Amino acid sequence: VQLQASGGGLVQPGGSLRLSCAVSQSIFRVNIMGWFRQAPGEQRVLVALTSNIGDTNYADSVKGRFTISRDDAKNTVYLQMNSLKPEDTAVYFCYCFYGRPFWGQGTQVTVSS
Repeated sequence: VQLQASGGGLVQPGGSLRLSCAVSQSIFRVNIMGWFRQAPGEQRVLVALTSNIGDTNYADSVKGRFTISRDDAKNTVYLQMNSLKPEDTAVYFCYCFYGRPFWGQGTQVTVSS
């Protein structure tokens, strides 16, 4: 399973970005998919997860601002990020669990004026 993340970039505080994670195979049977992030000098932490039955889980720091979704027909998971803050600056990694964990290569998100 290969995951390709895209959509990162530079955005001003209060702005929005949408990250996409394209998966190399059908995700219909993939239970858990999601996003983690890693800021410089810090550990990788959970941002959001979604299951194939529609359950979602968010880090407290992003609740109400980020929305995770999946399109099984396109084998893609999205992370809509609104009201971005400088503390959201990090490399964002997409993730899935399909027998074992799989990770994408990461996409940089920088929130700065």
